Amino acid sequence: MIMSNIIFHIDVNNAFLSWSAVELLNKGSKVDIREECAVIAGDETKRCGVVLARSIEAKKKGVITGESLFNARRKCSNLKVYPPNHDLYEKMSGKLFELISEFTSDVEIVSIDECYVDYGKVKNLYGNEIMFAYKLKNIIKQKLGFTVNIGIANNKLCAKMASNFSKPDKVHTLYEDEIKDKMWILPIDELYGVGEKTSEKLKVININTIGDLANFKPNELYKYFKKQTTKMIDMANGIDNSIMKYDEVCQKGISHSTTLERDLIEKEELYKILQSIAEKITMALRGQNKYTYVVAVILRDKFFNNYTHQTKLKNATDMPDEIFQISKRLFNEMWNLEPIRLIGIRVDQLVSKDNYQLSIFEDFKEREKQSKLEKIITKLKEKYGNNVIIKASLVRRNGKK
Repeated sequence: MIMSNIIFHIDVNNAFLSWSAVELLNKGSKVDIREECAVIAGDETKRCGVVLARSIEAKKKGVITGESLFNARRKCSNLKVYPPNHDLYEKMSGKLFELISEFTSDVEIVSIDECYVDYGKVKNLYGNEIMFAYKLKNIIKQKLGFTVNIGIANNKLCAKMASNFSKPDKVHTLYEDEIKDKMWILPIDELYGVGEKTSEKLKVININTIGDLANFKPNELYKYFKKQTTKMIDMANGIDNSIMKYDEVCQKGISHSTTLERDLIEKEELYKILQSIAEKITMALRGQNKYTYVVAVILRDKFFNNYTHQTKLKNATDMPDEIFQISKRLFNEMWNLEPIRLIGIRVDQLVSKDNYQLSIFEDFKEREKQSKLEKIITKLKEKYGNNVIIKASLVRRNGKK
């Protein structure tokens, strides 16, 4: 199947309760409140004792978000209540989006605990979207201590639907050819964008599933919903033409790393991989019209020890050879001669080319000449693939890459 877009929807599982649980565990608590019959709720003495989040155990007892603590306690006699901590939630949200931005800046934040990622733009860097989604989900769990669901689809609507299929800690797809089997069977009130009142009206005219709506005659539906008709039927068919709206908070850096097929100790082989990564980083920089002021090298040895070494540049750059030479120097400074299983480069403190100030020590004409050449190479690679032009240093003497 040819897919023009690949969109992720990343949604934190039970965000407020999960983030409170992580904070309590980090402070030495022996109990994970996610495993209790627990809720996050406001102060009853201030007449704001409403359930903001609930654990899986509380959900099983019938506790629902938005109900009063009085009602929640009637359903769960051993209910544990924890106060909200919005400063903490902002902090945890920031950590999540910062981690995601290590892989791509093509992120649209839609709320404190969810975002969309335009994975199609970085698939050539990270490979199969399903495998990467599992990798990202597990990295979030390992580094931040909470779980997310990731929905994968060809548009934002279907990605959002997919992330809600079953929870927690899951990856789901809803591609165009899966809509009939995966989405049409769902109750109409599970269609994103259809509220409670609308779903009640739909059920009155015997539209009980998303599939019923998708196949309903537009002229008949128009009698009841007027101008909303076309949009509703489109949504039921998984049609969504909304575009990504990227957030400046996620424009902090770009990284790319490679897990090696075998542990390497040959310095020249590692240099070649670094050079290839530097070129990919450069293509990403130019795609965003950015320069970088910080270059870092990332290593993981055969014992799974991770190392990072970075440097701040006097003059920002988007030149692949500059980034490679800096990375090569950083690598030599940090490598302890242990076999390497992962190697990568990260660039940070990105600035727009429009705001870049050329140093008086730079050769303007030479830089312009080199920049034009590199732009031509970048365009050729974007059109014909990364292998259309290969640096001589990346080719073995026998002619094989």
